[in-house]
Parts: sequence; structure tokens; C-alpha cells
Amino acid sequence: MLAIFKKELKSYFTSMTGYVFVAFFLVIVGIYYAVYNLMNMVANFEYVLSGISFIFVLLVPILTMRLMAEDKKQKTDQLLFTSPLSISKIISGKYFAVLSVFLIAMVIVCLYPLILLQFGSLSLKVAYGSILGFTLLGAAYISIGLFVSSLTESQLVAAVVSFVVILVTVLMDSLVSFLPTDNRTCYLVFFVAILLICWLLYSMMHNYVVALTIGVMGEAALAVTYFVKPALFDGLLTKVLGWFSVMARFDNFTTGILDLSSVVYYLSVVFIFLFLTVQVIKKHRWN
Repeated sequence: MLAIFKKELKSYFTSMTGYVFVAFFLVIVGIYYAVYNLMNMVANFEYVLSGISFIFVLLVPILTMRLMAEDKKQKTDQLLFTSPLSISKIISGKYFAVLSVFLIAMVIVCLYPLILLQFGSLSLKVAYGSILGFTLLGAAYISIGLFVSSLTESQLVAAVVSFVVILVTVLMDSLVSFLPTDNRTCYLVFFVAILLICWLLYSMMHNYVVALTIGVMGEAALAVTYFVKPALFDGLLTKVLGWFSVMARFDNFTTGILDLSSVVYYLSVVFIFLFLTVQVIKKHRWN
């Protein structure tokens, strides 16, 4: 895994990608820092991080689009498949390499609250709590970008799909307010969601019995719950999407709340998408 990590990390800094990412990231942070904190004389660094959360929509697709797609296009993934390393170690090495590029930028960002401290009082607890939340948010988005990159051999397609997926998650809090809240629509959405989960399980495991059993049990439980107590489904879709909102979790950190459930949530997102990436590569390998 260490060899893959070193190779991927080196590739970011032997090309312009790593330098462009770090430079553009710091320029955006610097502009917001100058406007929010220096020009307006506001000693709240968390405002800067809240204001630049859109940066992931632009930069993560650029950072992750080549991770798996390039290997597929150049057929160098065949070398990885025949190496003695397991697929999970290969994926972990790639993920930690791109995460390291992001962490290099975040280490520099950690100096900003200390600079502010020279001009007055500042809550370092809130500032560094926000930096922790922002770092976890970036780690989660990078895992999503890696997963998307594993689905295609086109870097452009990987970048566009990652852009759309991350944009939807950023706008999710606003989008849920437009969703219907009646119980019938919510039931139908969850009905389709269970079918999609079964299809995903089958595509990964190729096991009809497991996918069909989970599907039948899930749909039966959903139908019984709906017909016994339909009021439970009123507004359930917005509640569920609100709970899964990536940005809402980050907002907890900016208010000075170190919510362990949010930390577990982000780490779970990372684990799930790395797991899905491994499954996609394994399927491609055996095909």
C-alpha cells in the first residue's frame, strides 16, 4: 500500500495537478479570509470555512477524476490486478495519496486562526473545530470522487459526474424544501429506493437469493408499516434526506459543537464509498 501511496502522491507533484489544487485552494481561502476577517474585522474563522464550502464542488472533481479512470483508459489497471497487493490496499493507497494533497492545504489553513489571534481575542476551540469539520467534509467528498472515478475510463465523465453529485449534496438542504411531504409519495420513493438497493447488491455480489430476500423483506416491512400507520410517512423523505445532509453536519462544527455523531457520519461515508470502489474494481477485475 505504501508503494501505491508514494507513486500516486508523487504523480500529483510531478504534474501540475497537486500544485494547482493547493494554490487555487489557498487563493480562495485567502480572499474570504481577507474579506471576512481582515477587512470586516470579524474574529470568526468559521465564517470563512462556511463561505468556501462550495470549493469542493470545483476542486474535488479535478483532484479525483484521474485516480481510477486514467488506469482504466491506459489499461495499466491490469498491472494492478495482477500485483500481489489486494484491491483494498490499492484503493486505500490511492485514497490516502489524494487525501494527503488536501491535508497539505489544510495544514497551511491551520495557521490562519493563529494570525488572527495576533490582532485580538479569538475562540480557537471553534476555529479548529471548524477546521476539523471542514477536513472531514473534504475527506468524505474525496471518497465520493474516487468512487465515481472507478465507474468510468473517461476523466471528463468522472469530473462531470463528481461535480453534479457534490453539487447536489451541497444544495440538498435547499432542495428538500421543494420535495413533496405527503405519505403516498414518500412511500413510493422508499419503495423505489429499496429496489435500487437490491439491484446494487446484486450487481456487486451476483447472488439472486440474497438480493431477492432482502428486497422482499424490505418491501414487505415497508408496505405493512405504511398500511398500519401511514402518518409515519408524512414528511419522512425530507427528514431522512436532512439527516443524510453532508453540509448540515458541517454546520454543527461551525457553531462550536463537537458532535461525535457527525464525526462518525463522515468516517462512515468514507468507509462506504471506499468499500463500494473496491467492489466495483473487483467486479471489473473478474469480468
